[in-house]
Amino acid sequence: MYWRYPYAYRPAFQPVWNTDYQKSLQLIASAVQDERNDELFYEELIKLAPTAEQKAMITSIRDDERSHNAMYRSMYRDLTGHEVQGISDEKYQHIRTYKEGLQRALQGELGAVEKYRNIQFGLPYGIYKDTVGGIILDELKHASKYNYLFTLNSH
Repeated sequence: MYWRYPYAYRPAFQPVWNTDYQKSLQLIASAVQDERNDELFYEELIKLAPTAEQKAMITSIRDDERSHNAMYRSMYRDLTGHEVQGISDEKYQHIRTYKEGLQRALQGELGAVEKYRNIQFGLPYGIYKDTVGGIILDELKHASKYNYLFTLNSH
């Protein structure tokens, strides 16, 4: 007879990737610390690319990644008052073939989307959350480009 609002007694929804603020800051620092290995990887992949068009595409992705890194550094400094310290202790693994490099790059971009989604969920609403959303869109664009390059070279 009387209609009730069906969500009145429902517990608050929590996405499985929900992250708190401190974890987001740790993930931002981690993303910045991996910079050196990323640089080595992109330089090696650019050298292995078979055409100028493919080299240019990977170079544009590398340049985007550099700007993402600068934005993450700036965000970390703004949010904590400190610079990101240290570098990753992960040893760089060389690429054996261009095709292997493209596969690794594609997996790296998709992994970054997962990591950055966690960062985004732990940040307060506003410019930082929106910036990470833009970075995620770039990472998805990069994954599409690597998929294209992989298709071009899968003969």
